[in-house]
Amino acid sequence: MSKVISTKPVFVILYGYPGSGKTHFARQLSESLNAAHVHADRIRGELFTEPRYDRQENELVNHLMLYMTEEFLNAGVSVVFDGNASRLAQRRELRNLARKTKVEQLLIWLQIDAESAFARLGNRDRRKSDDKYAMPYTRETFEAHIQTMQNPKNEDYIVLSGKHTYNTQRSAVIKKMYELGVVAIDDAAVGVVKPGLVNLVPSQLRGGRVDNSRRNILIR
Repeated sequence: MSKVISTKPVFVILYGYPGSGKTHFARQLSESLNAAHVHADRIRGELFTEPRYDRQENELVNHLMLYMTEEFLNAGVSVVFDGNASRLAQRRELRNLARKTKVEQLLIWLQIDAESAFARLGNRDRRKSDDKYAMPYTRETFEAHIQTMQNPKNEDYIVLSGKHTYNTQRSAVIKKMYELGVVAIDDAAVGVVKPGLVNLVPSQLRGGRVDNSRRNILIR
């Protein structure tokens, strides 16, 4: 499959139910774009041996994701943001970051019915890279989460089926990126050197439950 060569950095933001296929899609799209996959669950898993998913932990993970995203975009590297964008205020913050770094942003809504999404959660395989760090869900926590979600309204976004193959999803994304003027297609892979973002936990955030031996994070 040909690589998608960005003419300038693009900031891809994902929205959808847990189990809609966001991480599977994000990993493949980041490979296609030669972009950084900034993955909330992986960052959490690198930082905490036993995640609690509480407010303090969520704030730390979000802080790091925003920091890493800004560093990548400023370095001219596209980003696929695989994290919390389920509420309008969160997406507004991400759009502000896109404006700050002067890049195009693309919101992608991966749609799937709730029952299919929840069924996928029960079939996750921790031996697979896409599922290794995924947050566990019960029926109650899944229902509670989707009740807090705010669907995009009056926002520029594209809709993809979470049940389609990646090739079909990719075609729709590339079409939109062409419209935005941010990609060209070439059969050859283009090597983009990504900044070596290691030891990313700011010193003032290294207390508490953070395992400092696990602070070196490499996003591929």
